Amino acid sequence: MDSFIGGIGYFNAVIVFCILVFVHEMGHYLVARWCGVRIEVFSIGFGKELFGWTDSHGTRWKFSIVPLGGYVRMYGEHSMESVQGETGMAMSQEERAVSFDHKTLAQRFAIVLAGPMANFIFAIAVLALLFGGAGVRESRDVATYGIGAIVADSPAEQAGLMEGDRILSIDGRDIPDWSSLVEAVQASEGRELLLKVDRDGLVLTKRLQPNFNEASSTYLIGIHAPFQVVTFGPLQSVGMAAERTWDYSILTLSAIGEIITGDRSLDDMGGPVKIVDMSNQVAQRGALDLVVFMAVLSINLGLLNLLPIPMLDGGHLMFYLIEAVRGKPMNERMQEYMLRAGLALLLGVMILVTLNDLKLPALLGFSG
Repeated sequence: MDSFIGGIGYFNAVIVFCILVFVHEMGHYLVARWCGVRIEVFSIGFGKELFGWTDSHGTRWKFSIVPLGGYVRMYGEHSMESVQGETGMAMSQEERAVSFDHKTLAQRFAIVLAGPMANFIFAIAVLALLFGGAGVRESRDVATYGIGAIVADSPAEQAGLMEGDRILSIDGRDIPDWSSLVEAVQASEGRELLLKVDRDGLVLTKRLQPNFNEASSTYLIGIHAPFQVVTFGPLQSVGMAAERTWDYSILTLSAIGEIITGDRSLDDMGGPVKIVDMSNQVAQRGALDLVVFMAVLSINLGLLNLLPIPMLDGGHLMFYLIEAVRGKPMNERMQEYMLRAGLALLLGVMILVTLNDLKLPALLGFSG
């Protein structure tokens, strides 16, 4: 499985996008159907239809040519159909019964909220299955259990280090824990190191020279920390997954706030190009890492859509909250202006993050 996932390369990103979009739109679809709304189209992607089918309820399920999103089109949603039926005349009682805009405020709010919530539920479910199945790696004491796995063709392997070796000292500096080991390697700045190693009671001397890793911008010798895999029961797994989802959401929102205030670099922003590249990199490490990455992206998608920006789910929820306070919907012209402003903002952000993905700001002389 890992070799197959790694072998399909950048196509992993398409699969990830399609799954997350399907989850999001299915949230809207299911709650809309539960509320009695007629669903006209369920689309994965935008633009020209590649293929699709129409079900017994009259819903067109289709895959479109641009796989960077999707939508569920509901009958009577924000259009003249809320006033006129399919014939162009006033809606009949039957048409009003299946029209989105004729549902109660609570029902419309629930339908829109269901998309982001589906992404959070999906992330929790994926993480819970991983906690209960694959388990969680828990670090072990390197002084007691020795070092973990050795990276192939690394300085550690070339020096003859083996899993379970206890590194006693580096250049005469005692190594009581993993952090001390990391600090000693970083302090070398690439010069040769002298290691004293305990292997089953036999003290050995090893020499190696750390390599500089461009991806992490650090010096590495090619060893992993020792760990053990711990699995959890169903309830504990779900609780841990919900806690991790909440913690990551808070962390992400804090990062967004820091980018807006200028406390965080623009380099931390990423768009479709960066996500595609990251999907490929993660896939090379195996299917398990790709699944975790998909759960993280699902959280991000849920958070993004909850931002109070017109054109996003959060923008529509904002309109409904204003409607709840005023006792009537916002002026249609004002909603239209806000939707246009929201679209312009989203397009601007998309262009910005894409330029950043391509490193064009740096090429043009800008710094973030």
